[in-house]
Order: sequence, then C-alpha cells, then structure tokens
Amino acid sequence: MSNKREINDKKLSKVYLINQRKKGRIIAFKTLFSYDFDQKDLASLLDFSWLEEDLSDIAMLYARFLVEGSINNLDKIDSLIKEKSKNWDFHRISYVDKAILRFSIFSLLFEKELDDKIIIDEAVEIAKTFGSEDSYRFVNGILDAIKKDKRK
Repeated sequence: MSNKREINDKKLSKVYLINQRKKGRIIAFKTLFSYDFDQKDLASLLDFSWLEEDLSDIAMLYARFLVEGSINNLDKIDSLIKEKSKNWDFHRISYVDKAILRFSIFSLLFEKELDDKIIIDEAVEIAKTFGSEDSYRFVNGILDAIKKDKRK
C-alpha cells in the first residue's frame, strides 16, 4: 500500500511542478511584455509588485529565472529572432510575440533539462491565449527553426 501512495505522491508532485512552471512562464511573459514599454532595470522587473495573486515560490523563482536570463541574453535572443523571422521587420513583431519568443528562446538555449518540444508547446499555448489569431504559428515557426539549428 505504501508503494502505491509513494507513486501517487510522485505523480502529484510532478503535476504540481508542471503547473507552477506554467504559471511562472505566464508571469515571465507578462513581465517581458511590459519591458518593451518601460525598459526598467532588472531589479525593477523582478520586483513583481504588480501581481495581484499569491503564487508559490516555485512559480516566482521560475519566473525570475526566465526574466533574468532573457534580459541578460537579450542581444543574442533578439538577433536570433531577427535571423529567423525572414522578410519580417523586427520592429513590426508584436510585443506579445516578442515577449513569448524571448523567454522561450532563453529556455531553448539554456534549460538543458527541459525537452525542446515542451518549451515550444508551452510557448504556443501562451501565444494562443494572449496573442493574435496568427501568433501561435509565428512563434512556433521561429522556435522550431531555432530548435533545428541547435541540432546541427
């Protein structure tokens, strides 16, 4: 009986972790979205005082990790977006799409323990929720191109 409980507890904790990371990604998206308007310093971005809900430490730490990593690697990330968005002016890319791409590209490049498919799927879901009708296709295309380059 104890063995079954341990297995169920492990499954529940894995589901919990997945859900908290999903919340962290949404916080990171919203924070990076606001960055294009305010250009705040990193400490101000990581303040998260605008949050109206209490979130777990896991969600908050993951959001901080994504935001800090994205901002610290912004030149590299933005150059990849420019390179992969052929025939599309970088400045015409919506703030929503840029924010999603920035933390997702950071994840693709630096989160070695996460499968690329998970990173891309999560980005596409956020694009479907917050972006325009075609955002998810654009985000998927850019991230897929970067994923293919990583394999080389």
